[in-house]
Amino acid sequence: MSIVIGNKQFAAQEWQTLQSHFFSHDVDPEFICVEQSLDLQGEVSLVGAKNAVLVIMASLLLAEGKSVLHNVPFSADVVQMVALLEELGAQVMFYPELNVLEVDTTNIGSCQVPPSIMKKMRASVLVMGPLLARFGKADIALPGGCLIGARPIDFHLKNFAKMGVSLEVDGEFLRAHAAQLKCANLILEYPSIGATENLLMAATLTQGKTRIVNAALEPEVIDLIALLRSMGARITVHAPATIEIEGVEQLRPVEHTVMMDRLEAGSLLLAAAITGGSIRLPHAVATDMEVFLLKLQEMGHEIEIGVNGRGVTLCATKQPQAVSFATAPYPGFPTDLQAPMMAALCLAQGKSVIHETVFENRFLHVREFQKMGAQISIEGDRAKITGVEELYGTSVIATDIRSSCALVIAGLAAKGTTAITGVHHWRRGYQALEKKLMHLGAKIVMN
Repeated sequence: MSIVIGNKQFAAQEWQTLQSHFFSHDVDPEFICVEQSLDLQGEVSLVGAKNAVLVIMASLLLAEGKSVLHNVPFSADVVQMVALLEELGAQVMFYPELNVLEVDTTNIGSCQVPPSIMKKMRASVLVMGPLLARFGKADIALPGGCLIGARPIDFHLKNFAKMGVSLEVDGEFLRAHAAQLKCANLILEYPSIGATENLLMAATLTQGKTRIVNAALEPEVIDLIALLRSMGARITVHAPATIEIEGVEQLRPVEHTVMMDRLEAGSLLLAAAITGGSIRLPHAVATDMEVFLLKLQEMGHEIEIGVNGRGVTLCATKQPQAVSFATAPYPGFPTDLQAPMMAALCLAQGKSVIHETVFENRFLHVREFQKMGAQISIEGDRAKITGVEELYGTSVIATDIRSSCALVIAGLAAKGTTAITGVHHWRRGYQALEKKLMHLGAKIVMN
């Protein structure tokens, strides 16, 4: 693996040293210091979506040859996926300053991903579908990631079995193999994004017609479908939530631009909202986050949408009102914006209720908000928030990617200094988001 930053090319050993400094999951002595920073103002560009780029990187295993991806964020999870592809035998060149990634899958020589990689990132399970489709086998350890719930891969495994895959647990590994994948009618009990993506990729090279019923149709899944079609896959989406795949013999390498990150966009909008400021995101796609924007408007914030739904401008109200919502699969309110939205609701007038329906353990940030003076109670899968006049800076802990962002957002409005540990989560999910916030006027220091 080679990483090129400016004119400097880092060989594998050099990069491991650099990676351990910037992206360590095991030892994380660093913290983010946030000073109260009111009235954030300005325009910010976005980068490629983390939730789209990881599966797109995995999908490149379906074809033999060199593919090029544009708008790839320089985040820790992307670096981990690069390491995974390299472990399988891919040749990878990453140009972070250009957000360009080149992946040559010609010499893939392994179908085994070790626990050292798998357990650092849940998205690593997404190589299973491409490996089974192209090579007929995949040996993976169970995935890891954030502490936001069990997120079992049962939906993946049950449906792979319907496609003729034999599954066996051998020590740390789940060994999957199939002499030949077979088409099937796959019905998901829940529209799991990961299962939809994994099964979709496997079906592209499976002879016959495969249907995925009750499929997830998030914008990130649609971006994957666009890439697979460019590779030569035959995919049709039927209302309300069915994906039909006609298998082809082989796919070709591709050049693709990753969609903009709607979650980064939402986080930046909330940063401006909680500080009473204004922000313009010229690259944000409003149709990717309509329910979220609706809730911001219900709070009293002024939202302006650009031509053809591209570009979002927010002008914050000085008296935000409480709103209630339930998280749900797209097009509902995204669970990944639940924690950042809760930060804003802590200072809204009135009482809000958040019903978390996607992950059973995604309220760990509540106790950290409570340390800052927020009035929140938890009843099962619902959080009840009574708005307060002020939050206060203190020491808090980020337990996952989105809670790290939520705590930074809360710190922007809190009196004093907020010191946030768990920086590796922040780096997993975002490319220098702190610099974008500083560009808007935020007082942030990475220690």
